Amino acid sequence: MAQKSYRKSQLIAFDNAAAGHDGVLSDPSGAVVIKPCSQAEVDFYHSTAKDEHSHFATFIPTFMGTLELNSESDSTAAVARTAIMNTTEAGQSIAGSPHAIPNAPVVEKAWAPSNGGKIKTDLAIVLENIAAPFQKPNILDVKLGARLWDDNAPPAKRTKLDKVAEETTSKSLGFRIAGMRTWHGDAATAGSNGISDDGYRRYDKHYGRTLTTKTIRQGFEDYFLLERGGAIAKKGPLRIVVKRFLEDLVELKSVLEKEESRMYSASLLFVYEGNRDALVDALAREREEPANGINGDEASEEEDDEHQVPAVQGLKLIDFAHAEWTPTQGPDENLLQGLRCTIEVLEGLLEN
Repeated sequence: MAQKSYRKSQLIAFDNAAAGHDGVLSDPSGAVVIKPCSQAEVDFYHSTAKDEHSHFATFIPTFMGTLELNSESDSTAAVARTAIMNTTEAGQSIAGSPHAIPNAPVVEKAWAPSNGGKIKTDLAIVLENIAAPFQKPNILDVKLGARLWDDNAPPAKRTKLDKVAEETTSKSLGFRIAGMRTWHGDAATAGSNGISDDGYRRYDKHYGRTLTTKTIRQGFEDYFLLERGGAIAKKGPLRIVVKRFLEDLVELKSVLEKEESRMYSASLLFVYEGNRDALVDALAREREEPANGINGDEASEEEDDEHQVPAVQGLKLIDFAHAEWTPTQGPDENLLQGLRCTIEVLEGLLEN
């Protein structure tokens, strides 16, 4: 497998607005997410490359390799073992703690896995940044499961997470909103309704914890910028977006019903284009572009870049720090409960 290395000084911090996870970094292009992780999560990503999990693998971020982070000088090499994608020039290196980069710039199109705060590790996983193809990504992180701890969790952690589940929709619906960010336009008034200077409104984990079984729909109304009790218009780009999310969720449910696994505290990551003009343009470009290449022929890499169809929406399953395959134990009903209830909420938005 090819090796690639970077410099610490070239790593930049993510504006982790979807949900909280400290120490997440990116490269200057914003194409990748570099997240401190456990060896168990790396092993799980490696396992998804097996043929029997090939369909499942289409629903998770592309795994590009690992980095070893340490606290030595910037000249100390830390190798990224990735054969899929290289984003900087050869001969560069990473070193240093991901929590100690002074005055680091911020990636605007940022999402980050939401499975907790800082973890003490020199190991980091390199994943595709799902939000990178969007101009103004609207991002929603939905944590799945009524039970949020794995079998190795100590009693104190089990008690703490059970309390969180009991006090939120995790227990009743099998999911809760862990965080989100929505773009309200360049002309949005900063400070109005919590909108920042960049036009985004950010909702942290505490927002999702205030929602109940009766009000959970409001969280999705906020994500899709709907009025309270409002419905998706019978025609229009937003309806297309929501219908595609539903199609993805139903297909993911079908895949997980055939897998034997346990994925505690995993999340669904929703992304759609928040700039309405860009969204309308992306849908128009989809209709115009031939299904296979340019003019039906195999295109060169340069031509392919020039004719890249803008992104409309995307859905991925993320956060696998507590995930494993469990042969003979059947599907993960803890995860599937939340998935099915999420489907019901989106169906409700389309029906009204």
